[in-house]
Amino acid sequence: MTKISSLATATAVASFLLMGAASAQTTAPAKTEATKTEAKAPAEKKAEKPRTAASLECSKEADAKGLHGKERKKFRSECKKAAAEKAK
Repeated sequence: MTKISSLATATAVASFLLMGAASAQTTAPAKTEATKTEAKAPAEKKAEKPRTAASLECSKEADAKGLHGKERKKFRSECKKAAAEKAK
């Protein structure tokens, strides 16, 4: 009987010690708008090249064919190369 009560007492003491440590932990502070804005700033500074007429036309053709992903990229690349050769 004393063995069970001493085991129960030891378990209770250990639980209280661990519960105090768990309640002392805090969560990380939430990100503020300033950090989100700073992360976007370098991407916005990158200047985008204007799209050429050939590029737009190739995109329209790819849309008409329903191409997506790698197939679309490959088609547009070949289409733009063909348009550049025609322009020469």
